[in-house]
Amino acid sequence: MSELLARRGAPQVYSLPRQLFRKFVHWASYNFILTSKRTRTVRVGDLQLVVLPSVFHPGIFLTSRIFSAFLRSLDLAGKSVIEVGTGSGILALSAARAGARSVLALDINPAAVSAAQKNAAMNGLSAVVSARVSDLLSAARADEIVDVIISSPPSFSGEPRDMADRAWHAGPSYRDITSLFDQAYRHLANDGVMYVLLSSDTDVVLMETLAREANFGWQEIERHSIWVEAFMIYRLAKRPLAA
Repeated sequence: MSELLARRGAPQVYSLPRQLFRKFVHWASYNFILTSKRTRTVRVGDLQLVVLPSVFHPGIFLTSRIFSAFLRSLDLAGKSVIEVGTGSGILALSAARAGARSVLALDINPAAVSAAQKNAAMNGLSAVVSARVSDLLSAARADEIVDVIISSPPSFSGEPRDMADRAWHAGPSYRDITSLFDQAYRHLANDGVMYVLLSSDTDVVLMETLAREANFGWQEIERHSIWVEAFMIYRLAKRPLAA
């Protein structure tokens, strides 16, 4: 645990141009997308999506498209799924399209939950996808044990400005998501798996440490690189608890 605490106190250091670029991208995204008062519509693949104000836009940010395509490549036939941090619901809907029998979409932002519900109905998936307001998995009942958990958590540490900014910032030292893996472990079946998408701008070492301390294995299974950033998908399998 002392190693973990040390990691939490050692933020990543980027070159000045990289820091300035990150600040510009966040400023533009926050001011022109996340805090926009407009309701937008977008088509991603065969999904038609409504994006309400303050909700992460799946047509603009690459992470949604990358993770959605990955989920559609899986055989989730008959599986039960929980998504943590659903935003527009694109990943929950993608899991349903991949054959999942039930998907519970969770988000701390009520607008995201509303968007996920609207999008499930618009795409004919209301019988499979349901949504709840939830801080991580707090709204999942203790007896809701599922086969798969998916999450694309906020990439950056730092205090979020408001509810919309929680899609980007997870609190100082990633405070708001440090219990994600412990909670996920409790809601996964013994042979269940968790899939997580992270950015190269995330403190990946800290995320891996938290996952391993929650008794998960950790395996990078896919990577997508763009000019200034990479996006990695990790597969986390439950390890048996020590006797």
